[in-house]
Amino acid sequence: MQPDVFFIAHEVLIRTGIFLFLFVLIGAVEVIVPRRRPTVPKRGRWANNIGMMLLTTGLIRLTVPITAVAAASFANEHGWGLFHHVQVPVVLAVVGSVITLDLIIYLQHVLVHAVPILWRIHRVHHADPEYDVTTGIRFHPIEIVLSLAIKLTAVVLLGTPVSAVVLFEAILNGMAMFNHGNIRLPVSWDRILRGVLVTPDMHRVHHSPETDELNANFGFNISLWDKMFGTYRAQPRMGHENMRIGIEEFRARKDVISLPGMLALPFRKKVPATVK
Repeated sequence: MQPDVFFIAHEVLIRTGIFLFLFVLIGAVEVIVPRRRPTVPKRGRWANNIGMMLLTTGLIRLTVPITAVAAASFANEHGWGLFHHVQVPVVLAVVGSVITLDLIIYLQHVLVHAVPILWRIHRVHHADPEYDVTTGIRFHPIEIVLSLAIKLTAVVLLGTPVSAVVLFEAILNGMAMFNHGNIRLPVSWDRILRGVLVTPDMHRVHHSPETDELNANFGFNISLWDKMFGTYRAQPRMGHENMRIGIEEFRARKDVISLPGMLALPFRKKVPATVK
C-alpha cells in the first residue's frame, strides 16, 4: 500500500489513537505534577469541554463534505499547489508544509483576536476559568469550521503531501493539549523546550485577562513566530500560580462552564477585539 493511500484509509484511526493516548498521558501528568491548584471542580468542567469537542467533531463530519487529507489528495491528483511546480525532495515538501501551516495557524490566531466578530467566537476558548488539557480542545464549532476553511485553502495552494497533512494535524492536536496542560516542567526543561516549541508556561500567559498578556504568545507549536513578530512574553507579571485565567467580563459558571452557555457565548454582549 502506498503511503498516501495508507494515510487516507486510516486517517481517522491514526488521529483518534494519537489523540486518546496524549489526552490520557497529559491528564495523568497534570495529576502527578500540577502547575496550579484548580479552583473549579473538574467533573462538570471536563464533561462540558469534552462535550463541546465531541459536538464540534460530529457537526463537522455531518456538514463539511471534505477533510484536509481529502483536499490534499485531490490537489495532488490534479497537480495543484506550490510543491507541484517547485521540484523539491518529498521530505523537504513535508517539512516545508508543516512549518508553513503552523505559521498560518499563528497568523489566524492573531486575526481572531484582532477582528471583533472573530473574537466573539474565539473568546469561548479564552473564557475557560481554568487552564488544563481540556482547554486545548475547547473551541466553538463556528471557529473550527472557519479554521478548517483556512486550512483547506492552504493545503490546496501549497500542494501539501497527504502525509504532511496527517503529520501536521497530529502535531497540532497534540501540542494544543500539551501547551494547555496544567503541567509543572522543571525550569531548565522549559527554557530549552521553548527555544523551539510552545510550552505550557509560555502559552498560559496568553490566557491571562490582562490585555498585554492576552495579546502575547499566540503560537501553538513553534515558538519562533512569537519571537519573530514581537508577540513573545516570557512570564505573566503575577506569576503562574497567582495569575488569573479567563475573561473578566464572563465569570458566571452558566456562561463559561455549561455547554449551552459556551455555545451561546459568541452571541452575548459585545466585547471589543483584544488587539489594539
